[in-house]
Amino acid sequence: MAVLGVAVGAAVFGPGSGAFNIAQAVEAGPGSHTIALLEAERAQLTAMTTAARTLTVVVRPKLASPAEVAAATTGNGTGTGTGGGGIIYVTSTPPNPNTAQSIAYNLMASFGFSPTLYFGCLVDLWNRESGWVYDAENASGAYGIPQALPGSKMASAGPDWQTNPATQIAWGLGYIKQLYGNPCGAWSFEEANGYY
Repeated sequence: MAVLGVAVGAAVFGPGSGAFNIAQAVEAGPGSHTIALLEAERAQLTAMTTAARTLTVVVRPKLASPAEVAAATTGNGTGTGTGGGGIIYVTSTPPNPNTAQSIAYNLMASFGFSPTLYFGCLVDLWNRESGWVYDAENASGAYGIPQALPGSKMASAGPDWQTNPATQIAWGLGYIKQLYGNPCGAWSFEEANGYY
């Protein structure tokens, strides 16, 4: 009889049997080690998915070649120089990710600006104007990263113009393109006049 019980038990609880799967389900109950591992894996996948959605690379960063830098600058060795038409060019490296400067760097190509050629001018321009602070405001009422006057002009780029650096930057790049042709043209005007 004991031999028969062992044989029946082996058949019922053996791998692939319904009873074996029930035993696995019992182990996977709340508070079990299996559930804890699954929950940890789910949290990791959720964090990775969220992180992947926070950055959109529009253009792969590319540094200017030495020939491009030499063509854009004079031999003063500072990385800053005057190109044709009195335009000042400032060389720069790509910015840190997840910053307003990173947003600008990635948007520049969509406005027809080579980031490798024009980003340094844009950095200098908006460093002086706002320090890249989205809610910067001066006494004349200029507002945001590009210091639009009045700030409400930026509503043409989006209803969130008061709080969204991307909206402000898109408006600012459009403004620069329309009035100065490119960020180095705007920077040259800023250098000469104290505003742009």
